[in-house]
Amino acid sequence: MKPRHKKVAIALGLLAVVGAGIGLILNAFNSNIQFSYTPTQIAAKEAPVGRTFRVGGLVEAGTVARDGVTVRFTVTDTSKTVPVRYEGILPDLFKEGKGVVAQGQLGADGVFVAREVLAKHDENYMPPEAADAMQRAAKAKALVQAAR
Repeated sequence: MKPRHKKVAIALGLLAVVGAGIGLILNAFNSNIQFSYTPTQIAAKEAPVGRTFRVGGLVEAGTVARDGVTVRFTVTDTSKTVPVRYEGILPDLFKEGKGVVAQGQLGADGVFVAREVLAKHDENYMPPEAADAMQRAAKAKALVQAAR
């Protein structure tokens, strides 16, 4: 083999190794990314079934039901709602009408089974996706009321 061909072969080999490494890294990122969805997106079947993700919104008033360590409540973005089941101790800041982010999986029955529940830490906190969804829902309600 000529020196020129050796250099080209080495360059192609290095390029293949770097490409394979980048592919493995991107695959790992894709497997570990946890997306956040709103109740409206979940109702539209945009959320994956059987895969971990987060749902954010407000705890709907009057929906918190406790049975020992099992807590059932509903998360809303003021447009759609998602029933949530959580087994464990809730954060101290967890209250009806306040912001919440739950991490878990959506069951085949449409109930979100949370493994972790995070309550907002101050008056201004809300996941960006949930805030956008709530703004869109408020605009939609205003348009519906204006049309009447």
